[in-house]
Amino acid sequence: MPDDFKISRATLKRLPLYYRFVSILKGKGIDRVNSKTISEALQIDSATIRRDFSYFGELGKKGYGYNIDSMLEFFKSELSESDQIKIAIIGIGNLGRALLTYNFSIHDEMTITEAFDIRPDIIGENIGDVVVKHSDDIKMTLESEDIDVVILTTPDNVAQQVADELVKAGVKGILNFTPRRIKTPQDVQVHHIDFGIELQSLLFFMKNYSK
Repeated sequence: MPDDFKISRATLKRLPLYYRFVSILKGKGIDRVNSKTISEALQIDSATIRRDFSYFGELGKKGYGYNIDSMLEFFKSELSESDQIKIAIIGIGNLGRALLTYNFSIHDEMTITEAFDIRPDIIGENIGDVVVKHSDDIKMTLESEDIDVVILTTPDNVAQQVADELVKAGVKGILNFTPRRIKTPQDVQVHHIDFGIELQSLLFFMKNYSK
């Protein structure tokens, strides 16, 4: 792919979904997949999938489908980052605490380094290797630590207010676990984690790939 070739923003937002799906297929020993199967699993229109995949080069042939290994190689090249990625989490309730305790990562360079809450009994607590700070310190901390990715696990009634503050702090990516569909400027990416969609994907695999 030429260096000056640009993948559309909409397609880039779907890449992690495709990557996860084909990774599962790879783990099941499947070596190719067609757009119809991907469409049914991810609830994305087949035409959209084919258009997205047209960016990837010669990954598929009519009547054959897309090659899983070639797709994975492409996705890894587009999604992988070599630089250290620091992440903040806001809202240390049950879910926030679980994520912070586990300190999940896609790779070793992606780590939750900051945590915020407003409750006095939580502030100052050390969870894993992270000390919970007061939410009043969000803007100053994110700017000084050069953090532009935040996980949002606050109550839904304050999610938009917090998102507005994150935008002011220069955050460019929000992973939203709240039920509220927050709104941000066009240059701030928001991914909503919907457990209903995740369950739908699980049921698809149970129905189509269970032995």
